[in-house]
Amino acid sequence: MNTFTKEFQVRSYEVDLTGRMRAQTLLNYLQDTAGDHASLLGLSVTSLFRLGLTWVLSRYHVHIVDYPPVGEKIRVETWPSGRHGRFALRDFQVTDSKGQPVAMATSSWMVVSLKTGRTVRLEEAIPGYPVLERRAVEDEFLSLPRLEQAEKEVPFRVRMADLDINRHVNNVIYVAWALESVPEDIILHYRPSRLEVAFRSSATYGDRILSRVRATEGEGEPAFIHQLTQAEDGRELTRLATQWRQFA
Repeated sequence: MNTFTKEFQVRSYEVDLTGRMRAQTLLNYLQDTAGDHASLLGLSVTSLFRLGLTWVLSRYHVHIVDYPPVGEKIRVETWPSGRHGRFALRDFQVTDSKGQPVAMATSSWMVVSLKTGRTVRLEEAIPGYPVLERRAVEDEFLSLPRLEQAEKEVPFRVRMADLDINRHVNNVIYVAWALESVPEDIILHYRPSRLEVAFRSSATYGDRILSRVRATEGEGEPAFIHQLTQAEDGRELTRLATQWRQFA
């Protein structure tokens, strides 16, 4: 049970205006697969709830190779790839029905006390579980750059539909807000090829959010740094770095 695999079929409501999988759809597949594997290991969110704890996603680094069309079958393989202090690492390999690569990703998770909101050391919170020390994406999760001066800001208000089981904004929603702030000519002709996300604080129902963005240099392709903040007090919620390219 070192690795776990789940299959999906890209649905019509999971694609963009070109009929291909959205980046957010891929992230939902990753989260769904990770959750199922955690359940098999006896470490689901509902299991941790009974201990007064929960899982919180801290970091994502995703490389996207292809955006499959509606109807395509997707295979997501995941495994715990390490435990370092307060962080549990989990990696992913994603392929299509022909075995061709779609994406690879690594992620970092924390266990948080529901009572205090503070992180808990893994060895104090959960038992040991099988780890496969293989990384799909090599990343030490160093700090992402902070966005000081934005070129564009897009406001959002947190809806009830944006909340997850922890009653905070779901991690995929933050990414969707960040991508929405990218210039229209980029969104219409490019798709993200790399997503790096650092979740720093949570938002709840009714909060007003600003999605801030600035273009940066990205190896000849469009690239951006992003920041999501609370509109009222400027509290930083998420930092992101994205790179975009034209896909066939």
